[in-house]
Amino acid sequence: MQHTRARQILQSLIQGIDPVTEEELPRETVLQHAEVLRALLAGLHALEQTTARAQRRAQLPDNVGRPWTTEEEGRLVAAFKKQSSLVAIAREHGRTLRAIEARLEKLGLITAEERTTRGGFTGVSDPPPPPRLARSGILRRKRQQRRSRHP
Repeated sequence: MQHTRARQILQSLIQGIDPVTEEELPRETVLQHAEVLRALLAGLHALEQTTARAQRRAQLPDNVGRPWTTEEEGRLVAAFKKQSSLVAIAREHGRTLRAIEARLEKLGLITAEERTTRGGFTGVSDPPPPPRLARSGILRRKRQQRRSRHP
């Protein structure tokens, strides 16, 4: 059964509708019990998570998570020494930029400071988040209110 159809069935049951006939289910059916509805919702949520995970996985390069072979490491070192772009090397190997940099670091060809990927799974590290101005503004107003109450 495909995930789409399973999702449709679960949603119908949660709404109290027969997924085959599309007629409203009797009120006394077991599906109207709170525990059963919670279980159906949990199943629907799990199914949606699985689908989302599969969609994210489909966007990753083919060799993500696979172990490195000696032959592949040799090709990596040769390409790096030819000063090929790391992005091009990653594409050629079917790996993420982060994986390429991690392997080059492990092989002693670059240092941790030379890496561009530190924070994210596939991309260049993100800059630190901006300060939360809204929160600081609220705190500043609260401090001013306290001071004005206590002259």
